[in-house]
Amino acid sequence: MYDIIKKKRDNGELTKEEIEFFINGYSSGEIPDYQVSALLMAIYLNEMSEDETSNLTEAMMNSGDIIDLSNIKGIKVDKHSTGGVGDKTTIALIPLVASCGAVVAKMSGRGLGHTGGTIDKLESIEEFSTSMSKEKFVDSVNSSGMAVCGQSEEVAIADKKIYALRDVTATVDNISLIASSIMSKKLATGADKLILDVKTGDGAFMTEYSDALKLAKEMVKIGENMNRETVAIITGMEEPLGCAVGNSLEVVEAVETLKGRGPKDFERLCITLGAYMLTLSKCAFGFEKGTKKIREAIQSGAALEKFREFVVNQGGNPAFIDDYSLLPQAKYKYEVKSSDDGYVSRIEAEKIGMGAMFLGAGREKKGDELDLSVGIVLSKKVGDEVHTGDVLAVIHYNDEEKLRSAKGIIEAAYSYSEEKVLKPKLIYSIVAKDRVIEIN
Repeated sequence: MYDIIKKKRDNGELTKEEIEFFINGYSSGEIPDYQVSALLMAIYLNEMSEDETSNLTEAMMNSGDIIDLSNIKGIKVDKHSTGGVGDKTTIALIPLVASCGAVVAKMSGRGLGHTGGTIDKLESIEEFSTSMSKEKFVDSVNSSGMAVCGQSEEVAIADKKIYALRDVTATVDNISLIASSIMSKKLATGADKLILDVKTGDGAFMTEYSDALKLAKEMVKIGENMNRETVAIITGMEEPLGCAVGNSLEVVEAVETLKGRGPKDFERLCITLGAYMLTLSKCAFGFEKGTKKIREAIQSGAALEKFREFVVNQGGNPAFIDDYSLLPQAKYKYEVKSSDDGYVSRIEAEKIGMGAMFLGAGREKKGDELDLSVGIVLSKKVGDEVHTGDVLAVIHYNDEEKLRSAKGIIEAAYSYSEEKVLKPKLIYSIVAKDRVIEIN
């Protein structure tokens, strides 16, 4: 291990065997934290080549369970988002594409940060379960084209150990380490094709577009090197996605979108991602035809019926689809009002996300218990005209002290302009093998 650290410190390129040696040794506990910390810092400072990054991804993928989905019929397509504020995309997107014939075997996790992850949000639904045997998971996908289960703790074991170390050694922000961390988990979960939703903007991990583009290109290369067709879509997170931020509130917004009544930005994102998922899975020949099929699934009600089937299949009570009061409800509501006339020029997504976490919708640390009923619903978004006293957002809360913590930061998230401003960009570019398509 000393020789490997020295080689990378001196800007050498690590071989596949050297990378496997350090990953296997660290996973088994034979190599100590302090040596891996030193190597991570050398990687952070000197970066990794394309081959090194692919080999690191593969080694981390092989450090835990590899999920075998070969008993599921058809081309399995999966979607991963790098995360953001109000990102409830999976809940609406998966039934949308499954209702068009795509096969989605989705493994998701719990959230750390602004709100819960997909698993937490779905658990807002009475009796809904994401815990299932492999046999039940495979049967569910074969029978209805979709299922969502919790990700095994045994997937990409090395990544969990390394990420915990990166978090305390100031080595998180490195493109190769980020890309290999994400892709080792996604590749281990068995999908044939991958769509990556890479966020950029104030509320995203990659605030600068140039960094998001680098990450997208790196992950697409890794996928292609591992024989998985991969497409990344870089999307905006300058303001929260949609209007709802909070677990049960986001479930409501996802269902409203399946009913054709969702926020336009969220609906457009689902349609865009869905069209590419249908194209990769050979359920549509090209983006335009994929878009048409997705829109028809919303208009006909097929997507909503697929969601209802999904809820029943995973033990949930589907009655909430027609009566949202059956979801967890906060006791109180507080209206955040405009302090000025003009137009909303900015909503800092990060501040809205922090406000939701202060209310109890998210976790500051692993193990924190969530309040699935609380959150924020935006009434005005960037570009909307406002007058003094207009409601900007409604805070759903259960605790006065938590409201006091959240209220100020939510109010501070809004900025105003005398002149009308353009809506923030939603779709920046499409990154596929050997090409980047910029979206105007």
